[in-house]
Amino acid sequence: MISEKDILYEDNHIIIVNKKPGQIVQEDTTGDKPLTDFVKDFLKEKYDKPGNVFLGVVHRLDRPVSGLVLFAKTSKALSRLNEQFKQRQTKKTYLAIVANKPPKDNELIESWILRNKKINKSFSYPKQVKDSQKAILEYKLIATSQKYFLLEIDLHTGRHHQIRSQLASIGCPIRGDLKYGYPRSNQDGRIDLHSYSLELIHPIKKELLKITAPLPNSNLWNTFKELAKL
Repeated sequence: MISEKDILYEDNHIIIVNKKPGQIVQEDTTGDKPLTDFVKDFLKEKYDKPGNVFLGVVHRLDRPVSGLVLFAKTSKALSRLNEQFKQRQTKKTYLAIVANKPPKDNELIESWILRNKKINKSFSYPKQVKDSQKAILEYKLIATSQKYFLLEIDLHTGRHHQIRSQLASIGCPIRGDLKYGYPRSNQDGRIDLHSYSLELIHPIKKELLKITAPLPNSNLWNTFKELAKL
């Protein structure tokens, strides 16, 4: 279920939701109810809508990741948002907690991502390999606790498991991410990767819109919230 407190922004054209870790954005082989259906249920009830509700998926988050997800409420908004993402006119910022200090405090990582669908995992290569896609992100070290490091990540491309794969490739797997080399899982199955902010041009109003998602409520995230003044 989602409620009004999970809605970060809504108007007649778009809705932005703060996804909980463990939720899937779209239907998959698990058969679990996806976030799209929860949002449709929310809109049907809120506006007393009969029949089907249109909801367009603009981008996705991995199941164990938390943070904002953008949906379109009309087909016109969806097509315009898709074009913005395609042209890289949006700015997506993530926050990640890692246990190893990265090689540099600030770095642009360019590599080639190859997805293995059989094991649902992506591999990062320094040079192009067959069927790989170029992947670009920039990270910045913004806070340090006694045991962990908080990275701010600007995502320039949106490849499968890109952040998880690229950070693992520099020796910094995300806390809790067993699939990419972290030694222990988190109790609730989350990984400490959060979709924190999104800047975009509103598809209809043409105004700049910047939305941020509150950090997960845990001792470690609360510590970093203080340290980084988030």
